[in-house]
Amino acid sequence: MTNSANNKQTEMKLTTLLFFSILSILISCNGQTTNQNKNTDQFIKGDTVKELGKSIMVVFQDRKNVYWFGSWETGVYKYDGKTLVNYTTKHGLLNNRIDEIKEDELGNIYFASANATSSISKFNGNIFTTLTAVPSENWKLESTDMWFEYSYGNTGKVYRYDGITLYELKLPNPPDLTNPFDVYSIYKDRKGNIWFGTNPVGVCRYDGKSFEWITEEDLTEFRDEGANGVRSITEDKNGDFWFNTEYRYSVYDSTTLKSNQFYTRHESIGSLDGKNSRGLNEYLSTVRDNENNLWFVTYRDGVWKYDGTKITHYTVQDNSKDITLFSIYKDNHGDLWLGTHENGAYKFNGKTFEKFKPY
Repeated sequence: MTNSANNKQTEMKLTTLLFFSILSILISCNGQTTNQNKNTDQFIKGDTVKELGKSIMVVFQDRKNVYWFGSWETGVYKYDGKTLVNYTTKHGLLNNRIDEIKEDELGNIYFASANATSSISKFNGNIFTTLTAVPSENWKLESTDMWFEYSYGNTGKVYRYDGITLYELKLPNPPDLTNPFDVYSIYKDRKGNIWFGTNPVGVCRYDGKSFEWITEEDLTEFRDEGANGVRSITEDKNGDFWFNTEYRYSVYDSTTLKSNQFYTRHESIGSLDGKNSRGLNEYLSTVRDNENNLWFVTYRDGVWKYDGTKITHYTVQDNSKDITLFSIYKDNHGDLWLGTHENGAYKFNGKTFEKFKPY
């Protein structure tokens, strides 16, 4: 065989060897990508359903305008305007009772449950993960912190989440009160302070340095020995605070402090119906709408609107019967929603509250 023929044969072998080597590398790389996708691109589909469960206690709308409905029995429902999806413990949700829904700056959704001790669920759009709280005394107040209510049990505890660690913190007792207590509500005011509404020791303001308590009778002792607690905290257009009683509170910081206490209590509107009816002096939930009206939710007597001058009553019914209510929520568009004990969710149409039907 000539040298020329030998050279050609060698070149063909080298070319063939190079081809199969490159092919092997490509196959190997593709295999690694596929395996990585299997490990990192998980997706929980959830169950597509036609209607909400009955006990929809909380309503929330995220930054993508997707609605989330938290139930006390059947998990959480996601509604994007087209499809209603139900997530439960079988999909990775921590508990089928949902008391609180929040969103962080990255769009992750968090679900807290009074039935789940020392942990909450985080949903990144694909899967649920469980965050377990670390007992701590690390009290801080950062603008990006998220605060969650602890499960009931008279622990006086709350959660603070800094994006990395979920801290389990114990509130100090108010001066001269040693009662065990629960935290029923958490509110961030316009100045960035965090407020904790409790049962039965009043409300506490934390400014990142110290704790200030309001323990007036209307916040600690309820009529007929009820255990309503401070379930709702909001500010009105003047900056005064409402703690789901018939009084309102003007609150001061260190530069505008009045006498020895940091607040002044005002009589305000009194009973919602103007008749001093016991059932209407303490409401469950309140919100301020885009026109600065205050809306109050009562358990058995519908919704009341206060525009600063007059009060308007709205009955909420199902099949012509009054229903029991739990919460009121203002969405991204300013629309008002109700969470109910046994009748799903309701939405205000400008004149009345009507039952929400996704289809």
